[in-house]
Amino acid sequence: MNRIPVHGIEVFLTIVREGSMRAAADALGVGAPAVSLQLKSLEERLGTDLLFRTTRSVELTEAGRVLFDAAAPAHRDLAYAIEKTQEMTKSTTGTLRLSMSRGAYIAAIAPVLDAFLSEHPGINLDISWNEELVDIVKKGFHGGIRMGDVLTPDMVAVRITPPIKSAFFAAPSYLKIHGLPERPRDLLTHQCIRHKQPTSGSLREWWVSEEGQDIRIDPPARLTFDSAAGVIQAACEGHGIGWSMRATMQDHLETGALKVLLDPFVKDLPPFYIYYPEQNKRVECLRLFVEFLRSQRRKQVVT
Repeated sequence: MNRIPVHGIEVFLTIVREGSMRAAADALGVGAPAVSLQLKSLEERLGTDLLFRTTRSVELTEAGRVLFDAAAPAHRDLAYAIEKTQEMTKSTTGTLRLSMSRGAYIAAIAPVLDAFLSEHPGINLDISWNEELVDIVKKGFHGGIRMGDVLTPDMVAVRITPPIKSAFFAAPSYLKIHGLPERPRDLLTHQCIRHKQPTSGSLREWWVSEEGQDIRIDPPARLTFDSAAGVIQAACEGHGIGWSMRATMQDHLETGALKVLLDPFVKDLPPFYIYYPEQNKRVECLRLFVEFLRSQRRKQVVT
């Protein structure tokens, strides 16, 4: 395929609009010899003269008129597109598309959402809840929020929360029948509700901290769900013991629908991070959102 000889078109259009090579050079911020050289190079690539040159002015040849009439509107459209693209990148208004799990929203975003929306009224958030790890670039998201243990290395990642509190939990109706586990190993004899990772298909590992050591527990799964919400719902219905982020079940704890178990042995989960491709660092709305989340975390550290 033949390449279109576009190099030098802007110089040619500027010469015509400004009326001389020197005026075009001033408008473009380059030297007059550079303008002359680029015009000559363009004419050689096209195989025709575009301008009649005199000591006082330049005039279009027939070929130059054809090129100018066709290229000038296209150049204006291209300049407009570039300007709008730059405005979008620098704008403090617009819509941010974000991917996160329900747990990430509850633990990292919900507590500060009102403050962000009040501080940045021109920014709208388009949030997609996804338990599975999605390709945020392919799906058109500006960024995502996940725990630090599942981040991909080719992304910019900014920590936005402290370590996340987790909890073992069950309904009073289940505990009345099956009893209360007193040590982590007691879970091996209970009916347990496990969370299956939708991306990998593997069970989410259960960890406890006992006698100063982190220990992985792998009880048999009586029920398995591909979402934390399913685990919590089944536990509320009395089907067994589950384990997840404490924030995701806080309402059920307050109403008494669920009871926390083995609290002295619970191990914290990794912090949440907002992550995004390097190229999106130039998106001003995303930068403002990331900086806001950073500032909220600094406040948490201080308090």
